[in-house]
Amino acid sequence: MPAQHLFKALADPTRREILRLLRDGSLPAGDIAEHFPITRASLSHHFNLLKQAELVRTERRGQHIVYSLNTSVLEDAAGLLMELLRPKSTETTDES
Repeated sequence: MPAQHLFKALADPTRREILRLLRDGSLPAGDIAEHFPITRASLSHHFNLLKQAELVRTERRGQHIVYSLNTSVLEDAAGLLMELLRPKSTETTDES
């Protein structure tokens, strides 16, 4: 998962809200769509970026597409952010 896809996906408030909705479990696309005042085409674009970043997984159940969080990628992302935010260690060299 390239970091640029991850950060692009997380940069948008709509996509972050989709991820929040999926915290409690998988949801069909239609159920997710009910939470947003945007067109299905716009929502599809958001889903595609989340899939490209591997933040969500999809499963077809009959005529429905069900989305779920890919928690391993979220854990990797959290680790990457923690690494970026960690203060530099202050190493001292002993020149004796």
